[in-house]
Amino acid sequence: MKKIFLMLALTFGLATMASAQNYAVVNSEKVFKSIEAYNDALKQLDTLAEQYQKQVDEKFEAVETLYNTYMERKSSLSAASQKANEDNILQKEQEATEFQESLFGSEGTLMKKRVELIQPIQQKVFKAIEQYAQAKGYDMIIDIAQNATMLYYSPKADKTEDIILLVK
Repeated sequence: MKKIFLMLALTFGLATMASAQNYAVVNSEKVFKSIEAYNDALKQLDTLAEQYQKQVDEKFEAVETLYNTYMERKSSLSAASQKANEDNILQKEQEATEFQESLFGSEGTLMKKRVELIQPIQQKVFKAIEQYAQAKGYDMIIDIAQNATMLYYSPKADKTEDIILLVK
């Protein structure tokens, strides 16, 4: 009997605490896309990525040309010459791969530029969300952008438009 009473009290207590929490949802993707500086930064990053990709493609095309030329001449080369050509091709391929990583890797030029352009905007949005939550007394703000586990939320809990107004 004590166990049943304890379970009922615990369940009631948890239900009371859960209903007492005040939360809102925000679609951060919609907020970011409403900011002109963010859209401009994305365009700039896309342009840079295209330029960098062309440079990387040129390096790999040069490796492919070296390889094709080598394969055409391979039968007429001595073993030492074959080895030297193969080593050269492998070295050029390694250089191209390292160049690609220096541009597109997690510590690459494009990522550094992304942090430089996007991070100040993110900080501004997150600060606005935090200030909004504190001013309105929200215990929690849930981001619904690209969240596959969010099964339902009440539209009246969506405060995205309020955040957009604060950020602008």
